[in-house]
Amino acid sequence: MQVITSTGALEAFCKDAARFHYVTVDTEFLRETTYWPRLCLVQAATPERAVIIDPLAEGIDLGPFAELLADEHVTKVFHAARQDVEIFVKLFDTVPTPMFDTQIAASVCGHGESISYDNLVRSIVGEQIDKSSRFTDWSARPLSEKQLTYALADVTHLRPIYVQLRDEIAKARRESWVADEMAVLEARDTYIVDPEQAWKRLKLKVTKPRDLAALQALARWREKKAQSNDQPRSRVLKDDAIYELAQQRPRSAEAFDKLRAVPRGFGRSASGGEILAIIARVEDMDKASLPAVPHRPRGPSPKGAVGDLLRVLLKAVADSNGVAPRIIASSDDIDAIVLDDQADVPALKGWRRKLFGAKALDIKHGRIGLAASRKGVVEFEIPQDTAEAG
Repeated sequence: MQVITSTGALEAFCKDAARFHYVTVDTEFLRETTYWPRLCLVQAATPERAVIIDPLAEGIDLGPFAELLADEHVTKVFHAARQDVEIFVKLFDTVPTPMFDTQIAASVCGHGESISYDNLVRSIVGEQIDKSSRFTDWSARPLSEKQLTYALADVTHLRPIYVQLRDEIAKARRESWVADEMAVLEARDTYIVDPEQAWKRLKLKVTKPRDLAALQALARWREKKAQSNDQPRSRVLKDDAIYELAQQRPRSAEAFDKLRAVPRGFGRSASGGEILAIIARVEDMDKASLPAVPHRPRGPSPKGAVGDLLRVLLKAVADSNGVAPRIIASSDDIDAIVLDDQADVPALKGWRRKLFGAKALDIKHGRIGLAASRKGVVEFEIPQDTAEAG
């Protein structure tokens, strides 16, 4: 087992890895007390060799690994890539490309929704991973042999998994399905949180323009504070407190103590003073400057007959394609489609639209119907004069 602790050794590995058409990658990191994940270990494997890279080793420069991640001739293979890639975007300001995520690939090949790595190893490789080291302190040095063995397994088993899933995708002709998902993972914006857009991460519980203005301003303040102090958002202020502040908008330090979701005494802190200034600016905004509350389309109830029909269609489509229904559309997707033909949901985009979304709209508007048969649920076209009469 090779643990790379010097720039020279890392450069030699990366030069060798560039000869192959793929390299498997994983990381170990800590994030419980920080906004940004702290990288503690990088594991990488080519078809011939597997190594552990210690990013905490004194004097090591990860530049050669950044170049390997950017090499367009080498596919970077991850399992559940988002958090790993977020680390590399933060460190190197670039997204590894091209990329292959085995969790996504497994889902489109019928191995289950969001399947875990150890379950995929058990299913494809036929081995059981010892998970006892998963939640150890990866920043502590020296690392034990048990920790290193566990970490290395995250990329060695990934090699046969990648090869099998790649072949399954080609056989099923689902390359376009995976390509759509990879396009999202390879987009830099996927990993960048703009404080101006931070309010969109929150459920929209406000219905008044001034409340929304306050929510936007408070979410922006919290995001900036969390990023600059490298703290989790919840340690700056919890979501419930953001909602309550946006709606109640206290005008004095004492008024904070009457709020249920805000810690007692918070209004007299430096952060409390900053929030009071934010609220004052929101209160001073003229009506013309206030944001419009997003329109909520009105239509049939998502829980009514149309929603029920779309759920039947989803199960039929999923069964016929050998994938879990959740891979194609979520319950929220269906609710959104019932309310809005132009809903911004995955089920109305890319391969999901071709497979399910377009049919869902046809059912909603009475262009096709569903019927039970010995072969299961089948679709049939409804004559338009009949649909219009109904």
